Amino acid sequence: MRWIEAPPPPNLSPLPDLHPLVVHLLAQRGLTTPDAVHAFLDPRRYRPAPPEALPGLPMAVERITDAVRRKESIGVWGDFDVDGQTATTILVEALRRLGADVIHYIPIRSIESHGIHLPRLAQMIDQGVRLIVTCDTGISAHDAADFARARGVDMVISDHHDLPPRLPHACAVINPKMLPADHPLGTLSGAGVAYKLAEALLAQNPAESDALLDLTALGLVADLAILRDEARNLVQRGLAALRTTPRLGLQKMYELAEIVPASLNEEHIGFVLGPRLNALGRLGDANPVVELFTTRDPVRARVLAAQMENYNAQRQLLSSQVTQAAEAKLRADPSLLTEPVIILDHPSWPGGVVGIVASRLAERYHKPTIIFFTPPGEPARGSARSIEGINITAAIAEHQDLLLKFGGHPMAAGLALEQEKLPEFRKRLNQTVAQMMKDIDIEPSIQIDAWLDLSAITLELAQALEALAPFGPGNAKPILASRNVKLRSAASIGRNQEHRRLVVEDEAGNTQTVLWWDSADLDLPQGVFDLAYTVRAAQWQGEIGVQLTLIAFRQTAETPPEIRRPPIQIVDYRADPEPLRRLAELPPGTLVWAEGADREQVQGLDRYELAAAPGLAIWTPPPGPDVLAAVLEKVAPQTVYLFAPPDSQEATEAFMARLAGLVKFALNQRNGRVNYAALAAATAQREVVVRKGLTWMVERGKIRVLSESGKSLTLAAGGEVNDPAGAAQLWVEIQSLLAETSAYRDYFRRAPAESLLG
Repeated sequence: MRWIEAPPPPNLSPLPDLHPLVVHLLAQRGLTTPDAVHAFLDPRRYRPAPPEALPGLPMAVERITDAVRRKESIGVWGDFDVDGQTATTILVEALRRLGADVIHYIPIRSIESHGIHLPRLAQMIDQGVRLIVTCDTGISAHDAADFARARGVDMVISDHHDLPPRLPHACAVINPKMLPADHPLGTLSGAGVAYKLAEALLAQNPAESDALLDLTALGLVADLAILRDEARNLVQRGLAALRTTPRLGLQKMYELAEIVPASLNEEHIGFVLGPRLNALGRLGDANPVVELFTTRDPVRARVLAAQMENYNAQRQLLSSQVTQAAEAKLRADPSLLTEPVIILDHPSWPGGVVGIVASRLAERYHKPTIIFFTPPGEPARGSARSIEGINITAAIAEHQDLLLKFGGHPMAAGLALEQEKLPEFRKRLNQTVAQMMKDIDIEPSIQIDAWLDLSAITLELAQALEALAPFGPGNAKPILASRNVKLRSAASIGRNQEHRRLVVEDEAGNTQTVLWWDSADLDLPQGVFDLAYTVRAAQWQGEIGVQLTLIAFRQTAETPPEIRRPPIQIVDYRADPEPLRRLAELPPGTLVWAEGADREQVQGLDRYELAAAPGLAIWTPPPGPDVLAAVLEKVAPQTVYLFAPPDSQEATEAFMARLAGLVKFALNQRNGRVNYAALAAATAQREVVVRKGLTWMVERGKIRVLSESGKSLTLAAGGEVNDPAGAAQLWVEIQSLLAETSAYRDYFRRAPAESLLG
């Protein structure tokens, strides 16, 4: 694992009421003004976005309000994971508060899987339901929406999953993915969307929507929502509500799980409450969860909470068994680990736990992983988990011609296909992910946010750091580190002795206790080492103390931390009406990157002529993200100026004519010597396109390759026509590659500037 040291943060105005380390960490997160800091730390200082900012929500409110007024029966259709369970309950409770006639349904995973299923939908309609409201599902439910419409029933879809090419024909579709990427509501989960809909429906009495915040926090945290803006604020407020929740079902869950309500934080959701609720949906029927959350009968609450404890025990056992079986398969066939994606299947692995196992293997081996349940005579049903940088749902979508259904997020997906198509799917998906991996750095790494002496780690510091919570995607726990420590003792802990408690000591004799989760089969650190860890204030047996959790360690002889460069300043001139004038006004020392026909127009440099400089103007849109990344690494600019002159996809004939002209020049003036890299720069294309183009010329008998060394070749004119069919296939491949280049350049012209440079 590579250790990266965070860059020095920008200066922040002194905030005397905050610990200096907290101020430092806030600045690292880009919070450099007192207003931004206060809005981040204090949920009362944040200004929530209006629910009506969600596209489709006003129409949904109008239709639901009309249904309530007309006393129409409303059916809420949810999903069986925690996000879906809480979203369902939020809407059911909100509609009941309005006096609506409401029923709900959550699919049974082992029978129906995700989505809206026509037989059960038909039953709801036959029961008299005149309006269907979905939550955490439905964005791809075209058949269900059409079926309901044909039966004279309207559908309101509230979801947060990735958008399909076209939306279902519903009377309203609410999805935060329809908003700009940086919108405050953009990272809401299904429960978050349900809450904003409930907030609008209950606008006349805000206290009633506030009563739903506890469930909203459960759903957002359990679904790993990115905790920024609205999502963070809802979790902050929701955690406060969870600590004093009047819901008897949650109170009984706390009791059985031995949670002290006053100290509850997002980790209790992620590691205690969430798994118990998910176990119900994975192994049983999640519909009773609405009763668990809403019952006022303490006996019934305890019975339902106890059922979840039993399901959770089953889940733990099954997950452990399937994980062990999967690891055994990998040991028996190590070649499975050489592929870009770990893909395993078995007819007896329960579908309810394959996602958990996929997550464990993806984390352990740092590879996207798919685990399939393949019962005889049925389709293969799988759960996928990914790693940062690999959008597994997008990769799966490339091969939807093989699939019965699929859906998910960049980091997780579900899919189903006929079992006989598994080998072809495995082959094609590995090719897709291998191509994705070429464009990113997938080496696992950690960023060290600050270095501390062991003596500086106090309860006061731990409590000060809690101001940054809740932690999760978009707001990671600060990773701190101490140099030159050694192991003083180690003890196994946990019900199955699966964890360790370490005591480490520094050169001055200061000691700290560190927890190392799931470390029973891992080697202990030896000699003197640097230690990376997180710090939290935790309650144990009624007392608040400091909890250090081991993240990584390395021997002190290893390479020192890499220093990340400060963020690049971006000046966006892509839409400027006078780009040449802007180019002429750039500061001295700014290099202009221009290739192909653009190079002479602006007197620019190609990608191989560039050198380190304080400023870089990108005039010709890069042909691909890998080329852009290489140029940024080479120039290391402090400021990048973006230009994007209009262009259209280059025809294959035009590209080949330009390449042929360059080859002819090389034959006449340079004794046939060419270089792939130089030709790529001269044509403003990727090297792979140039290679394919030269190969086509060889197959067509136009040139011969006399010698080749690395990226350099010596060519000669003429030759034999080797493979006309192969040449035709190459022509098609060149067309496809040029289309890819054009697509990326189109993206470069319209994408948010910050996303282009990472």
